[in-house]
Amino acid sequence: MVGSYSAGAGETAMAAWDDQLQLADVQAVLGDHDQETGVLVMPPGEEFAVEEPPVDEEAAAERQAEIAGLLSRFNQHLHDRTQHHLGYPYNLDFDFSLLSRFQSFCINNLGDPFIESNYGVHSRPLEVAVLDWFARLWDLNKDQYWGYITTCGTEGNLHGLLLGRELFPDGIMYASGESHYSVFKAARMYRVKCVKIDTLISGEMNCADFKSKLMQNTGSPAIVNVNIGTTVKGAIDDLDRIITTLEECGFADRFYIHCDGALAGLMMPFIKQAPKVTFNKPIGSVSVSGHKFMGCPVPCGVVITRREHVNVLSTNIEYLSSRDATIMGSRNGHAPIFLWYTLNKKGYRGIRKDVQRCLRNANYLVYRLKEVGISASLNPLSNTVLFERPKEETFVHKWQLACEGNIAHVVVMPNITIEKLDNFVEDLAAERAMWYQDEGCTPPCVAKDIGHENCLCGDHNKKARMS
Repeated sequence: MVGSYSAGAGETAMAAWDDQLQLADVQAVLGDHDQETGVLVMPPGEEFAVEEPPVDEEAAAERQAEIAGLLSRFNQHLHDRTQHHLGYPYNLDFDFSLLSRFQSFCINNLGDPFIESNYGVHSRPLEVAVLDWFARLWDLNKDQYWGYITTCGTEGNLHGLLLGRELFPDGIMYASGESHYSVFKAARMYRVKCVKIDTLISGEMNCADFKSKLMQNTGSPAIVNVNIGTTVKGAIDDLDRIITTLEECGFADRFYIHCDGALAGLMMPFIKQAPKVTFNKPIGSVSVSGHKFMGCPVPCGVVITRREHVNVLSTNIEYLSSRDATIMGSRNGHAPIFLWYTLNKKGYRGIRKDVQRCLRNANYLVYRLKEVGISASLNPLSNTVLFERPKEETFVHKWQLACEGNIAHVVVMPNITIEKLDNFVEDLAAERAMWYQDEGCTPPCVAKDIGHENCLCGDHNKKARMS
């Protein structure tokens, strides 16, 4: 089963309860599906209230049966939501049942991954092995890098941008308007002035605007966030041009670049024609999410930086018998095990195969959407398909689409099959026909969002037919 674990004590109890259910009782436990979306309706919040276990044995047994039923229904809800998951960049195609034995341990990788702590129940050897793999991917030798496994891509951004702030306390942060919200959160948290850079219609940073804004602040160092795949459009900022712009504007040796590669940072190295993200270029840090393209049952990520940079954050902590150089104190020791297992199971060839399939399926989705008359576009080297925002929020909720303004997107991950894409397109086309059946009610124009050549609204579609 996708994302499954072998049964623990709680799951054994739940399974025993499920076995007692008669066919006629299943609907009562699992509940009804929403008539509009077909989504399984969750129990109301009060049903999940935490209650003291009854003292009476018979009442306690009844309560355990109720809990088992709620968990069964919750499990079914998660299964249903997984089947209708398209808008967010999470790879749900994994099976870590072999690792279920480690759930019995409180695995905490507190402190520096490279320094042994007094706490002995950790997974540091596996964490360091994962970090070594990523350092090699981005061309840093073992004696040149430092990094750790984070809770998510946001923590990687917070760490990378904090390094930039500490190295250049009087620096100004620059980030495109399409950057992830965590970048602007970092600026607020660290009290750093942040200048937003305009973007091209693709979502890529507009280097002409970047140059203009740099020249307005030549007296302050630059802390630059570079997107290796923007959140909404999957656009890749031009790292080489950004570096050249900094140098041309007189910022040589006065800039720090953090590369936010949450999703595409793990994809780009496996695409021959993709721009190279490497520490052979003057970048300071790179972060990726572990639960996105690789797939993981818990949010996690990786951040890699140059070893000399991390010294500005490091503090020796006697209580830990280690060094504090991370954002968090206690760190999830299970996540490194998941990532280590996945890298060993897939290897370079397996990841490359996943990347190729996702890019191929993303192009297929654009073709199918346009085939049924829906405006759609796809950036080169991206698996994020943009299209006109569905009119009804019930449809958005059903397929868990991410929306912004007039557009929505589907992120085609390794777990998304051609069959699922076909089902989605057919469902969207059928619903859309009803949304716009009334005279004068027409789909929105999304030319300003995805380009007039990709817009199939009444005006642009007519012009395309005439040309």
